[in-house]
Amino acid sequence: MKTYIVLLKGINVGGHKKVPMAELRQLLSNSGFENVQTYIQSGNVLLQSSENNLQKIEETIKNAILNYFGFEVSVLVTTRPNLIRVFDDCPFSEEKKKASYFMMLHDTPEEELVKAVSKKTYEGEEYKIIKDCIYFFCANGYGQTKFNVNFFERHLKTFATARNYNTMVKLLSLCSEYKI
Repeated sequence: MKTYIVLLKGINVGGHKKVPMAELRQLLSNSGFENVQTYIQSGNVLLQSSENNLQKIEETIKNAILNYFGFEVSVLVTTRPNLIRVFDDCPFSEEKKKASYFMMLHDTPEEELVKAVSKKTYEGEEYKIIKDCIYFFCANGYGQTKFNVNFFERHLKTFATARNYNTMVKLLSLCSEYKI
C-alpha cells in the first residue's frame, strides 16, 4: 500500500459544493481506498491504495464524488516525496514562506506560458512558478490580492489548488505518521 495526499479544489467554500468529511471518508473507503483520513473541511485527504497510477486514483475519486454528491470536483493526487519537494523548493525567506500560499498545479505548465504570465505584477504580491507549484506571497493577506488561483489557471492552462503554509506542514506531518 502506498500513501497519497489528495487535494480537492473548491469544496465547502462559501456554501458551495458541500462535502461533509465523514461522508467523504466513507465514500472513499467504499471506493477501495484504505486508512482514509481528512484534515479540515477544505478538501485535504490522506489515503492508501495499491494503485500506483495517480490519474486512475484521481478519476476514481472524481467519479465517486460526482456520483454521490452530484457535482464535479477537480482532484489532485500527490505523494509525500512530491509534497516535500514542493514545500522545500519555496524560494522565499523563512518569514515569507510562513505567510505564503502554495498553489499546486495539476500539470507543469509550458515554459512560454510561464514567461508570459510572469510579466504581470502587482505591488505587495510576489510569486514564483517552479515546476508544478506557484509560490505566492501577499503582504496584505490572501483576501486582498489581485492575483488568484483562477488567474493562474486561465493563463497556465491547468487547474490549481492552493494551501497555506500551516496546512502544508500539517499534511506532511500526517502522512509521515502513516504505517506503511
